[in-house]
Formats: sequence, C-alpha cells, structure tokens
Amino acid sequence: MKPVLLWSDALIFLLVISLALFFWRLRRDPQTRERWADVFSSRLGMVAFTVIAAYILVALLDSLHFRRALENPESLATQEVFYDNKVSSVFDVLTGGMGDRFERTYSAPFALLSFEKENIKDASGRDIRDFPPLRHAGQHLAHPDERAADILAKSAKALFWGLLLCALVIAPQWLVLRGSPFPWAASWITQGVILSASVWMVSISHHYHILGTDQGGADVLYQSLKGVRTGVLLGTLATLVMLPIAVTLGVMAGYFKGWVDDVVQYLYTTLSSIPGILLIAASVLLFQVYIDLNPDFFAVGMEKADAKFIALCFILGVTSWSTLCRLIRAETLKISQLGYVQAAHAFGVSHSRILGRHVLPNVVHIILITFVLDFSALVLAEAVLSYIGVGVDPSMGSWGNMINGARSELSREPTIWWTLTGAFFFMFILVLAANLFSDLVRDAFDPRTSLRRADA
Repeated sequence: MKPVLLWSDALIFLLVISLALFFWRLRRDPQTRERWADVFSSRLGMVAFTVIAAYILVALLDSLHFRRALENPESLATQEVFYDNKVSSVFDVLTGGMGDRFERTYSAPFALLSFEKENIKDASGRDIRDFPPLRHAGQHLAHPDERAADILAKSAKALFWGLLLCALVIAPQWLVLRGSPFPWAASWITQGVILSASVWMVSISHHYHILGTDQGGADVLYQSLKGVRTGVLLGTLATLVMLPIAVTLGVMAGYFKGWVDDVVQYLYTTLSSIPGILLIAASVLLFQVYIDLNPDFFAVGMEKADAKFIALCFILGVTSWSTLCRLIRAETLKISQLGYVQAAHAFGVSHSRILGRHVLPNVVHIILITFVLDFSALVLAEAVLSYIGVGVDPSMGSWGNMINGARSELSREPTIWWTLTGAFFFMFILVLAANLFSDLVRDAFDPRTSLRRADA
C-alpha cells in the first residue's frame, strides 16, 4: 500500500500533538490545573470528555489514509506497482469492509429484501414485480424466518467479545488510577458501552445493514461513522482559525484604544452586517471555480474534496470571529484600567510585556469558553451549509450531506427515515457532549462563577 497524507490529516495530528503539549504544560501551572480538576471532578465531565475522546479517536483512525496496490495483469511484464485511485483509511479496515457492501438501492434496517419493487424472475422463470433479495444482508440464512434468532445469537456473541475487549482496555486503567480522586468509574462505564457497541456494530454489519442503505445502496451506518471525522475536524479547525484573529484584534482594540479601536470596530461591524450564509456561500463557490479550473493540482479525487474542505474550515473561521472579538475587547478595556496594569505603565513596562503577563492570562477563560461553545455551533453549521448545497464535497462522509439527501426521502410514502436518523443520532451525541463539557469549563474558568461559589 501507498500512504496518502492529506492536508486535513496533517492538521488533525498537529492538533492532537498541540493538545497533548497543552495538558502536559498544565502541570507547571497550579491555578490552571486546579480549574481543570474542577471540570473532571464530576461524573458528567468524565462522561462528556470520554465521548468526545471517542469521536476524536475515530477521526484519527479515519485520517490514516493509504492507497492499495493493484495486482498487475499477467500480460503486463513490468515490475512497476500500480495503486488504486480509491483512498482508504485504517478506520475502513477496522470496520471490516462495511463501506464495500453495496446493494442496488434502499433497504430498511436489518431487512432481507430491497425497499423498492423491481422486475425479477420467479422460480418458474416468469417476469414478476416484487421486492428482490439483498446481495449481502442475510445471505447466510437458510430461511427468512431465522432472522430474529440469528440476530440474537450473533448479538450475544458480539457482546461477549465486546465485554472481553472492555476488560482488556479498562483493567490496566483501573490498576493505575484506582486511587485517583477523580470519578474514573463513570469514564470506564462509558468506555465499556462504546467498546461493546462498536464490536457489536462491526460484527453484525457483516451479515445485516443495521441502519439500512441509501438510494445508492451504501450502508447508512458506515456513512454516519464517516461523518465523525468531518464533524470533529470542521468544528475544531474553523474554531482555531477564528481564535487568533479574534484574540489579536480584540486585545489590540481594548488595550490601545483610539484609532486602533475605531478600525477594529469598523471591521467587525461591517462583517456582522453581511449575511453570513451568503458570504460563506459566495466564498465556497469561488474556491470551487478555482478547483475546477486547476484539476492538475490534485492527483486523486480525495485530494480535491479535501482542498474544498480545508477552504470551508478557513472560510467559516474568517467569517465568525466578530462575536469573540467584541467579548475580548470589552474584557481588555476593563483590565487595562485596573491598578496593577496602571502601575506597570508607570514603571515603564513595555506594551508587549503587559499584554503577555497581565492582559492575555486574564482573557483565557473567555477564549476557552468560546472555543468549546463555538465547536458545537460550527458542527451544526456544516449541516446547514450542506443542506443548501455549499458544504462539504459529496464524496466525503458528512452528516450535512446525509441530512440534505433526506429531504426528498421524508416526503416519500412510505417514509425512508433511517438516513436522517443515523446522521441525527451521531451528530446529537457529539454536540450534546460538547455542550455539557463547555458548561463545566465555563463554570470552572469564569471568574464570576468562582466569586459566587466563594460567597456561597
């Protein structure tokens, strides 16, 4: 196989390394470490963090891309190795080829027959119109009536192996962390549920389509899982693009005041007056034109889709910094009037040192709170943009693309509900965990919350 490194792959691994270094440096700051300890001291915080970590792990596994080597025909006498144009990932391998089992068209969850009638031949060779059997689901069954018993038997076996995997993963953690003051039991229970459900899904998907198939016959569960990487990356990268712009302009406006403040206010007021959806749509369409005019820049189709995805993250970040900039400007205006900052000015301390030692540390709580809050908002924004046709490329797994495709499916009779259900479930779990975690971060880092606790 041939490794493939996309821009988004490099960015997500750089992000994980940065987070690891951030938490490692926390050990040198007792005050910040104490605040993060407050976040993880509750069972809710441990559960929410474990869920978010599971999503990040799926995104990492889906970012290890490669192209498989093709077998050379016997008539071609050459030692050159040719590679498949399709880009796969380690996550695709771990799912046991879930994305390679295609049906003709729609099929319901755990169904054995197609959802739509087709012209088929009966046992006597006559043409009839009926529901044809699926190509992959239930082919091992001797009779359709055996389906319920077979699902129960295979589910029991899968859960046994899932519990065994849980024991192997959780037991070392228990040996190391059993004396910790943090409620690790809540995290271990969450890990057990996630691991058992993962083993069950991979095992059952070899024999059935758990969430059915879409119009093209692709497995809906597989598409929902592929959307995890897109959701995690989009929410994180767009937020990281937004933060430097908002922090720099907000601190400069609040600290230097005067004409600098006037320019920054003019910029974010002008940006806020432009309809965000129209601005994002126009920017995405302009970049799409650039991609179409320069096809030679991309070796495979996946690189083209990845370039559009990175551009979307950048555009979302550049167009969504005004709110945070206002908050940081207001906080900086307040901090710059405090006594210790005025004393630093009187002693001739440089502006850069005052900003680095007194201003930025006191706006960190706003940055952290905004980061975790905007993450979930940007995940939802991707679904809205894909719904209007300017989101992630259709070749990439995306909850927004699935919801967009479900528009016409919900108006059918009978309704095809499982495509929307799959996207909604996985997006809901991620957004809920991010929101719950953000509430805990806000309570721990917001000075006003700390003061209320002290008064109580």
